Amino acid sequence: MKRIRCPKCDAYITFDETKYEAGQSLVFQCAECGKQFGIRIGVSKLRETQRKENEIANAQFSNLETDCGSIVVIENVFHYKQELPLRMGDNVIGRYQKGNPINTAFETVDPSVDLNHCTITVSRNKRGELQYTLSDNNSNTGTFVDNVELSPRERRRIEDGTLFTLGATSIILRTPQK
Repeated sequence: MKRIRCPKCDAYITFDETKYEAGQSLVFQCAECGKQFGIRIGVSKLRETQRKENEIANAQFSNLETDCGSIVVIENVFHYKQELPLRMGDNVIGRYQKGNPINTAFETVDPSVDLNHCTITVSRNKRGELQYTLSDNNSNTGTFVDNVELSPRERRRIEDGTLFTLGATSIILRTPQK
């Protein structure tokens, strides 16, 4: 099964791509907004997918420290489950939008997640161990750790398994396995 997004409202439409041949054109009508749009089965001439863009960006940082853990975006009605790698330094987290320069964007239609919502800073302490610090980037809906909102300019240490919330989106920090 393949999922595509409505270009008007970003609602997902699912169809079985195995029933069609490469190069075949299909027309869909969105159940949410009624927009009609067409697609062609095969290779897209449009932008690379977010996953491909992330792979390209990660390849650019291949000479840097690679295994700094990841964040897991928990699936809900706004998006599917996603796992995004973290790198040393600031990892700015927010909603994906073409042209948005942040380095840890995830695909969602959750209106309560800002384009530049929060930051996880990955660094090393005096013993050389990785440490993670979460801060809110003056978002509209706030960043919550254990159901407690981070105050402006507050920096909170988080560790493996910490659940934090951006609007209606829950995210779990995963540190590298030792």
